[in-house]
Amino acid sequence: MFNYTCMKYTIFIEKNEDGWLTGQCEQLPQAISQGENIDDLMENMKDAIELVLEYQKEKFLEKYKTSKEYSVKNLTIKNETRRGIKASQRKRVFA
Repeated sequence: MFNYTCMKYTIFIEKNEDGWLTGQCEQLPQAISQGENIDDLMENMKDAIELVLEYQKEKFLEKYKTSKEYSVKNLTIKNETRRGIKASQRKRVFA
């Protein structure tokens, strides 16, 4: 029997002085990444979120001696404007 939990992640996006995009996950502030364009950023954010979840899983396992699988299926960029960037697209990411 498998138990899957779906979690939505909000990514705050800013544009750097050099033109790159930087993202930070609202729910996992440790997940930070960057990319030259939105596609690169979302792929890098997926990796960053998975790394944070894996780290949290290891810490949880050390404390409670149990296991749980995590994977990131999709990231959604909502219609929000922060520092001149307006993102309105849905990216499907396969783990």
